[in-house]
Amino acid sequence: MKAIDIHVHFSTAEARRKSGAYGDALETYFKIKLDVLTEDEMAKVFQDQDIMAVLLPYDDESVSGVKPITHEYVAEMVNRYPETFIGFAGVDPWKGKAAIDELERAVKDLGLRGAKFQQGGQAFFPNDIRFYPLWEKCVELNIPVLFHCGTTGLGAGMPGGMGIKLKYMDPLPIDDVAADFPELTIICAHPAWPWTDVSIAMAIHKANVYIDLSGWSPKYFPPGLVREINSRIQDKALFGTDYPYIKPDRWLRDFEKLELKPEVRQKILMDNAKKVLGL
Repeated sequence: MKAIDIHVHFSTAEARRKSGAYGDALETYFKIKLDVLTEDEMAKVFQDQDIMAVLLPYDDESVSGVKPITHEYVAEMVNRYPETFIGFAGVDPWKGKAAIDELERAVKDLGLRGAKFQQGGQAFFPNDIRFYPLWEKCVELNIPVLFHCGTTGLGAGMPGGMGIKLKYMDPLPIDDVAADFPELTIICAHPAWPWTDVSIAMAIHKANVYIDLSGWSPKYFPPGLVREINSRIQDKALFGTDYPYIKPDRWLRDFEKLELKPEVRQKILMDNAKKVLGL
């Protein structure tokens, strides 16, 4: 294993069912046509690159009305390819106690190892105290939480953005959660444009905040982000692709062209993720 991809979505038929119209918009946003792969074919994408991948489902049923990918499906993928996949849970914060109970079941009974949230699709602010019992449960379960940060491909370029509101994805509300739950490990996903500097500041200021570098090819990283991952947040930055929208071979190829210290490359590709995931 040469790297851990902290940000991977499913490319199987089950995922396409879940994405629906959002999937069409995402293809337009990323200027790609997504292949629908079998489970074996998806696993081979990462096996061929010697990469372990963190699978990220999420549940926005209260907003979209669409049933989520089940945690059984995620756990089945992990159990079938234990050297390739790690699974996170994805619960709908608006489901209250049912979400908390499902998160506990996914971790304790099914062996999933984190929680993923997409605040735009789920239409919530993480610092709303109505959701604090969720973060308390994550601390109790000793799992990291990954929040989407910055603009999103969900609904991008469509009329009204398909109802997705960017205000929910400003990373600053996550700073409240990091301060109020210092034992909670938080991953701010993506370079977080147009709030990149906010995300970087949080990673510098809060020992429990990390950022992942998914969703952008490294050749498009702002110079300030490259400077910071090569210096002040070299222990806080995590390799992530946003697969299948960006393939791991392309991301790694572009990453090699960045002017980074060799020891920083190792931290970003592997060491920081091992720490976050408790490997």
